[in-house]
Amino acid sequence: MVSTSGSGSPGRRPGSDSGDPSDSTDPAQPRKLGESPFGGLSSVAFLTVAEVANLMRVSKMTVYRLLHSGELAGVRVGRSFRVPESAVHNYLRDAFNDTA
Repeated sequence: MVSTSGSGSPGRRPGSDSGDPSDSTDPAQPRKLGESPFGGLSSVAFLTVAEVANLMRVSKMTVYRLLHSGELAGVRVGRSFRVPESAVHNYLRDAFNDTA
């Protein structure tokens, strides 16, 4: 038999009946799997150098030059690079505005 009285489901504060799992403003609540304490880094889409080169229609060497010069933001993971998709779009937008 299920009792309807009580404090609700375990791990919830009494009186918090929002039922919205995305309401994680309570610091005492555990984070969900894949949820980052760094402000949503898990939602960032990273591309490989080959994917960036394909997207920009340039060679991989050109992408490596952009990464090493700092013109394109990227993260080094071991011996390879990963580039946030937003960095590619920002670079292309800025390059387009500079030439137009």
